[in-house]
Parts: sequence; structure tokens; C-alpha cells
Amino acid sequence: MTENGSPFLETLFLLRKNECITLFSSFQEISPKEEREAEDYFETEFEAERLEFLSDQLICNTKAAVWAAKVLYHSAQLYLIRENIAKDMDIWVPEFKGTRDISSILSADLSLRFLPQIITALNSVDPEDQLIRLLETILTEFHYSGVGYDLDLKDVNWEKELKDNTYRKLYLERIVEKRDYKLAEIPFINQLLTAEFGMYKDAFWRELKIITEEN
Repeated sequence: MTENGSPFLETLFLLRKNECITLFSSFQEISPKEEREAEDYFETEFEAERLEFLSDQLICNTKAAVWAAKVLYHSAQLYLIRENIAKDMDIWVPEFKGTRDISSILSADLSLRFLPQIITALNSVDPEDQLIRLLETILTEFHYSGVGYDLDLKDVNWEKELKDNTYRKLYLERIVEKRDYKLAEIPFINQLLTAEFGMYKDAFWRELKIITEEN
């Protein structure tokens, strides 16, 4: 994959393998051929991660995966390049047009999990950058990828959101991994976490408060 000369594919590969990203001096568009190759890549990556969460009911939503990869890639390039393209920012960073379900959420997460780092970098340059608002809107919809980043999720119905057992397990694990206190102290999520920890709560997360509705 790193030998095909595609800036898009090479960027995805390096980001997912080494958590580093390449910025180019000119804006790089993505060809249909690159998108098809990215679909194959993400199917393989999704399958590898699916084996970890032990579910044979979920398949990769390649359209969601490629959409998210393009959002991430273009956002990274927009960090450096704005000339002649800033007015078309919503074209380069579009909203998701498909159905938001567990497969699309987890498929998009293959790339969107890196989006908070892009937003943080953008914010350090210009906190008023309109791109930040666009990316935060995307993360608010795909907030599993934004765990650890401060999002406004007051309208989320958590009982409905986390009704799927696999997704609930992954979401809770990410909250613990990122030490996201804001999410962990939502009463419904807090109850799920303390139930999972059981008598070993202090071993997993000693500092986490036990929250009740009255708190």
C-alpha cells in the first residue's frame, strides 16, 4: 500500500500504523481508484478490529469508512492550505449522507478517532476557524470517535444509544481508556461502568465518582 504513490492511501496507512500524518504543499484530490482501494483497505482493517470485539454480526460499511477517511485527510490538508479552497470547505468536509448505525459508526471510527487531534491542532492556530465547527459537528454525530474530546452531547438518549451490547462494551472501554470524566459521570453511563467494575472499581478507575440521579 505504501508503494502505489497515492498520497491519500499512504497518509491513511501511516496514520493508522504510526499515528503520524503527512501534510502536502498543494491540495491533493482523491481519485475514484483511490477510493476503491481505500474500501478494500478498510474492510481488512475492520475485520482485524472486529476479531477483537468478537462480533460476527457487524460488517464494514465501506462508504462510511471512506467518507470518514476523506474528512480526516482533507481536514489535515486544510490545516496547511486554504488558498482558493476555503470557500468550498463544506464540499471538502461534507456531512455523512448514509444511515448512522453501529456498522457505520465503527467503520467511520477507523479514521474519525484521529479527528480530535486535528481539531486540537487547528484550535491552537485559530480558535475561530470555521473548520473546527464543521469537524465538531461531525464528531457530535459520531461521538464514539470523540470520546475524550469535550463535545456537547446533552441531547443524546444514552439508553437508546448504548442498547447494542457490542457497541456499549466498546463505548465503555473507550471512556475508561480516555479517562473521559464528563461522560463517565453521566448517571446512566456511570451505573454501567460501576456495574462492569464491580468490586474491582478502584483497580480500574479509583478516581471515578459513583454518581446517582440525585447528584
